[in-house]
Amino acid sequence: MARIRLPHLEPTVTAPTAAGPGAAFTPGATVVRRDVHLGRVWSAQPYRALTDTGTVLHLAYWPGIRSLAPTTWATALRTGDDTVRKSGLHDLAAGSWELGAWHWRDTVVRSRFETNEWFSLHCFQDPVTGEPLRLYVNFERPVVRTRIGIDTLDLLVDLVVEPDLSSARWKDEDEYAQGRRLGFITDADHRVVEQARMRALGMIETRSGPFADPWPTWTPDASWPLPVLPHGADRTGTA
Repeated sequence: MARIRLPHLEPTVTAPTAAGPGAAFTPGATVVRRDVHLGRVWSAQPYRALTDTGTVLHLAYWPGIRSLAPTTWATALRTGDDTVRKSGLHDLAAGSWELGAWHWRDTVVRSRFETNEWFSLHCFQDPVTGEPLRLYVNFERPVVRTRIGIDTLDLLVDLVVEPDLSSARWKDEDEYAQGRRLGFITDADHRVVEQARMRALGMIETRSGPFADPWPTWTPDASWPLPVLPHGADRTGTA
């Protein structure tokens, strides 16, 4: 996919307001990030809380952690079968997916979630050296805090950014377009996502917000236990 040149932009658009935050999570606590659609859990990943101001939440995720993911997504990732990947979007739009176990591998991820924002930021890092490999802007519904973590919904399109912010490229725009055709991404969603895309690009250009400081070399403490999904994390009524 072609690189995009970061534009010079006017002041950014204010993000729409979502539900207010709950109590802050204690460092070391397990925080479950879930995608929820049509009242059902589409994915669930247990993270370790690093810091939490009540507004900005930093989490860590590393190889070996077991999560729940749609079986079509896991199959597509293992096989590279694009047909399976596209069928997974039909399942998502229809609310007909099945969940299966998925073990994270290959990279350490540090994630940043901010109240009311329509994207989260993730730094993928080498699991041995801790060197940042890429930044990943995930466009999603603003997180809602729950008893066990945060609920959101991935809106399919992403922005992959070099760690030094020198360049960026859009990812999964084909999935986003299909999501719009299926009605999963509504016209209202699309308008807000377009604003969020411009907001993220503007922050990268000006080195502001979550892009103000470089992400340092980092690996999880070897003594930390793997975060584990609590019982009932696959059901919305239990959180």
